[in-house]
Amino acid sequence: MSQGTLYIISAPSGAGKTSLVKALVETTPDILVSVSHTTRAMRDGEVDGVNYHFVDVETFHHMIDAGSFLEHAEVFGNFYGTSRSSILDRLALGEDVILEIDWQGAAQVRESIPGAVAIFILPPSRSELERRLRGRDTDSEEVIARRLAEAVEEMSHCHDFDYLVVNDDFDTALSDLRAIVIARRLRQAPQSMRLESVLAELLA
Repeated sequence: MSQGTLYIISAPSGAGKTSLVKALVETTPDILVSVSHTTRAMRDGEVDGVNYHFVDVETFHHMIDAGSFLEHAEVFGNFYGTSRSSILDRLALGEDVILEIDWQGAAQVRESIPGAVAIFILPPSRSELERRLRGRDTDSEEVIARRLAEAVEEMSHCHDFDYLVVNDDFDTALSDLRAIVIARRLRQAPQSMRLESVLAELLA
C-alpha cells in the first residue's frame, strides 16, 4: 500500500482557506481534513470529533507530556494541537491528510514529517483582503486593523512553503489545489505501487 501524503495548508484570515479546503475534500477522493484537539469551549452547531476534539486543559497538558502532538500552540488563551498518532495512522493507510495550521505549526510538523507538502494560500491583493475582512460586518475597526497586521505577518512566511496559490477566482484556486494533489499522486513510486498489476502485464 502506498503511503499517503500530508498536506499542510496555511493562509491569513480572509484568504478563503476554509472554503477552498472544504471544496477540495468534496471533489477529491481519498483525502480528508485532520481534526485538531482544543481546550476552547464548543460553540453552537459544533460537534465533538467533527469540528474539533474538545478536551480540558489538564487532559491537553497530559497529551503534551506524553508527546501526543505533532504540533501545539496557545491562541488567545486556548490550546490547539494535532494528534501525532491520528495523522500517522491515516498516512499509513494510504490516505492523504490535510492539516490547516499557521506557519509556526507548519514548521513544527515539517520537522517531524519531512515529506509533508506545504501550501500557502494568498489573497490577490492587500485591498481585496481588507475588503473581505470588512465584508464580515462583525468586527470593529480595531479588530480589523489587528487582523490585517496579523495577516501581513503570516504572509511574510509564505516563502517557506512549497506551493503558493492565489485565491482571486475561487474555481481557479481550487483547480490549482487539486493539481498539486494529483501531481503528487502521479509520482513514480506511489503510482507504480497502484499500477503493480498493470505494469506486470505490460512488462511481461
